[in-house]
Amino acid sequence: MKKIGPNERGSKEGTFTCRACGFTVTPEGAGTRHRNHCPRCLCSLHLDVEPGDRAADCGGTMEPIAVWVRRGGEWALIHRCRVCGALSANRIAADDDPVKLLGLALRPVASPPFPVERIEELSRLLDKEWRNG
Repeated sequence: MKKIGPNERGSKEGTFTCRACGFTVTPEGAGTRHRNHCPRCLCSLHLDVEPGDRAADCGGTMEPIAVWVRRGGEWALIHRCRVCGALSANRIAADDDPVKLLGLALRPVASPPFPVERIEELSRLLDKEWRNG
C-alpha cells in the first residue's frame, strides 16, 4: 500500500491507497484506530520489523496467506512479504471482506496435503499403524 502524500491525502488522517488493488482505504469502519491492511484484498505493506516501529527497509507488499485464532477467539491475518518472505500477524478489522477471510480459513480444507479420494485407505493404514504402535 502506498501512503498518500500531503498533496494526495484524503479528508481523514490515515487514508491510503492500496498498492495491491488500488482501493482507497479510510479508517472509518475498521473498528480500530490503527488500520494496517486493505479491507478489500487484505494486503498490507512491509513497514515494521516489530509492530509499529516502521523500521523495515523492504517496503514489499504483504500478502495474506492464512488466518489464525488467538486466545479468546479473535481472528488475525498472517501476512508474508512478496519481496523478502517475512511473516507477520495482524488483527482483522471490522470491515474486512468476510468472503476473503473465510477463503483464507478454508484454504487448507480445500487443498489437503493428501489425495481426498484415498482418505478411507489412508485412515485404515493409520489406524493399523497406531494399533501396532
